[in-house]
Amino acid sequence: MMKNNYMKVCLLAMAMVPEAAYGPLAAAQEKMEVSLEQCQEMALEHNPYILNSQLEILSAQARKREAVAEYFPKVSVNALAFYAFDPILEIGLTDIMGDNDFSNNLNSMLEGFAAQYGFNTQYSTLKKGITATVTAMQPIFAGGRIINGNKLAALGKEAAQLQHEIQLRTTSEDVEKGYWQVVSLEEKMKTLDQMQGLVDTLYRDVNAAVQAGLATENDLLQVKLKKNEIRSGKIRVRNGIRLAKMNLFNSIGLEYNPYSTIRNDSVPYIDDILLSDRLTDLSAPDAYYMPEEEAAARQAESRLLDLSVRSKQLEKKMTVGETLPQIGVGASYGYGNIIDKGQMNGAVFASIQIPLSDWGKTARKMQRYDYQIQKAENEKDFLNAQLILQVRQLWLDLTASWEQLLVARESVETAQSSVYQLESYYRAGMSPLSDLLQAQSQLQECSNEYIDQCIAYRTALQAYLDRTGE
Repeated sequence: MMKNNYMKVCLLAMAMVPEAAYGPLAAAQEKMEVSLEQCQEMALEHNPYILNSQLEILSAQARKREAVAEYFPKVSVNALAFYAFDPILEIGLTDIMGDNDFSNNLNSMLEGFAAQYGFNTQYSTLKKGITATVTAMQPIFAGGRIINGNKLAALGKEAAQLQHEIQLRTTSEDVEKGYWQVVSLEEKMKTLDQMQGLVDTLYRDVNAAVQAGLATENDLLQVKLKKNEIRSGKIRVRNGIRLAKMNLFNSIGLEYNPYSTIRNDSVPYIDDILLSDRLTDLSAPDAYYMPEEEAAARQAESRLLDLSVRSKQLEKKMTVGETLPQIGVGASYGYGNIIDKGQMNGAVFASIQIPLSDWGKTARKMQRYDYQIQKAENEKDFLNAQLILQVRQLWLDLTASWEQLLVARESVETAQSSVYQLESYYRAGMSPLSDLLQAQSQLQECSNEYIDQCIAYRTALQAYLDRTGE
């Protein structure tokens, strides 16, 4: 029977967390289990950084559609109405023929006839008027800025998608680390439960020995100190489990009730939310190896570096476009009532604009973009090398973690053999109980170390797989 208990200690990562680790209230309420996959899915729906990265994609898509609109004609409606206190234009005979004797005499004759027949010798107009037109302007050539602007907007959309991929990977890694941190603490709680059982047994044996005069009171006090040490450790671990769960649940948007004294039927108590995944069979890292250059090329950061260089090149082309002619054609049609009676009319036109005065400024601007392009290329070469280095470091961490796991597994087997031997010696009266307890404690410590190394290897493996795109 005791041998089976020792085997269970070695497989702590395979077992569910006992209800005793969560207090009496948890046993009375319905449990809720969440898996690592469910946590990842909830993070996709509720993590603010992922949601914001999705909004950045939508924003980039809108910017791309905005750039496409530059290909189409610009249509505008213009309207004008005015009323002047005096006519804006007044023309008389002297204004046409000049100020001379003939025009003055002729003007005097006309004024005489005007008084007799009732007409005005001066023509006045533009006292009031109204006009309304619809104009369409189609760009024909804009120095390549429309085409390059659309290419730049497409790069922005691609960059937003890559940033979203990076955020997904980062969030997934954070959720996984938080998940396994809770699992590790839960297993440590189980270890303390096992030790508490052993110390309780020892306390009963020592107490009986004291009553029989075979042990001293100091021996019993030492066992009591050990019991208090375990109780204190369980309080710390239980609090650590709750804090780790809070951090995990907050990151994935899972509601929980942190207070056992306040009942909320719609929100589960935090101790009633159990993590269902446990470590299963772990394979050696050799099965996952990928050449560093290939793994680095798969990363979104590498593609972002390419986009950075291409975007600077397009910005330079758009600057060049500012120095080239701009050609457009258009048409307008509308109603006018300003001088004579109102009428509908239309017109077609073409325009060309050739910048002449900004060549010096544009040349300096192009030179600035040349420097920025070179800077982006230098950063690309350096950061690509850093990505390769990062993949190598992840691989070294993965292999080292696997070796540590093997050492921890061997330590568990060694500690287990020691316990078996001391158990036999104790039953035969050849070894004190304190030696057996010490061996039990070493087995528990080795088992805890083995669980930590399993979780460290699982985390390192996932980090490596995320970088290699697997």
